[in-house]
Amino acid sequence: MLKLHEKSGDDTVALMADIGLRARAAARPLAIATTAAKNAALLAMADAIVARQQDILEANAIDVSNGEESGLSASFMDRLKLDPARIRAMADGIREIAELKDPVGDVIAAWARPNGLRIERVRTPLGVVGVIYESRPNVTADAGALCLKAGNPVILRGGSDSLNSSAAIHACLVEGLKVAGLPEDAIQLVPTTDRAAVGEMLKGLGGALDVIIPRGGKSLVGRVQSEARVPVFAHLEGICHLYIDRSADLAMAVKIAVNAKMRRTGVCGAAETLLVDRAVASTHLVPILDALRAAGCEIHADQEVLKMFFDARPATDADWVTEYLDAIIAVKLVDGIDGAIEHIETFSSHHTEAIIAEDAKAVERFFKEIDSAILLHNASTQFADGGEFGMGAEIGIATGKMHARGPVGVEQLTSFKYRVRGSGQVRP
Repeated sequence: MLKLHEKSGDDTVALMADIGLRARAAARPLAIATTAAKNAALLAMADAIVARQQDILEANAIDVSNGEESGLSASFMDRLKLDPARIRAMADGIREIAELKDPVGDVIAAWARPNGLRIERVRTPLGVVGVIYESRPNVTADAGALCLKAGNPVILRGGSDSLNSSAAIHACLVEGLKVAGLPEDAIQLVPTTDRAAVGEMLKGLGGALDVIIPRGGKSLVGRVQSEARVPVFAHLEGICHLYIDRSADLAMAVKIAVNAKMRRTGVCGAAETLLVDRAVASTHLVPILDALRAAGCEIHADQEVLKMFFDARPATDADWVTEYLDAIIAVKLVDGIDGAIEHIETFSSHHTEAIIAEDAKAVERFFKEIDSAILLHNASTQFADGGEFGMGAEIGIATGKMHARGPVGVEQLTSFKYRVRGSGQVRP
């Protein structure tokens, strides 16, 4: 089990410097590790998680108890809690990552020049990755496994709310590294709750870190983006929209709306705003909202919606820019696909948006004109997940536009280099 460091200040600075040095030392052997070795480590990690399920559940029970005592919100508690099914899903996700093609060494493109030079663009590991996250202990497994598959050492700084759970999971990851003969320092969990540790990571740990990935609330991501001295894969809040077009099948719209909002309200892919085409307000609006209310959802509605559905609260300007992560949804009538696009482009965090429609032209406009990382047609926004994309797992959903966008999986955790082969050419 991870030994917790309670000291702060200079002790934390020294601790983080040591972690950075050990991660950097692990970078080269991990970058050249064989696919077989990495897969052996991953499979051993999955086996260890299953074998140590009880240890993980006991550690999680401590975190859950502490969370209840400190008054964590229901959405935070949902993300924090583990059960046998979620632990099995963690292990299954790691096994799926083992089955993925190894991205390292993959030739992305190749071409020949008139002078005879042959050029290849080849995937390489990014380097040392820092992941800063809150409350979700499963990120420990997902991030550790994904970074390993891509040949990157990773430094994990989980939230204080989930430190016991993360430590128990991390022990399983280290066991897998040992089994495969890979550096144990390839996956490190920061063993302190001192917030100064985050500051040291944002400084880059003396050049040890190559990229930082924040996964948490708006305040965490904002701090990382403003203070980080190394590149950041931004994972902004998920203000996700579900638009019901005039051509939508009503039964499908009801089913998807309930799932998009209520399957798990605390995930970043949960729908937060429902937009309904004014042309079908008389036929579609009330059945959809009745189903949401029956599922326990609170409705915040604009004035037009309130006139048709009385069991709702008046929406305010804040509702259109709020990630509830709770059983609450904001509802508005819009003028068809034009109104939907205008609203989404005005208020979206560019995470995930969905359209329910049978009109192919409306769907194509939605896909073409909305600039979000993930767009769905006739499917729930809750599919915004690396596992559902066939990536095994994800570290997060990147909402920026540089390098990685959408689910951050093994390919997004690589960079590339050029290999140029000649036969004695010199430049004139």
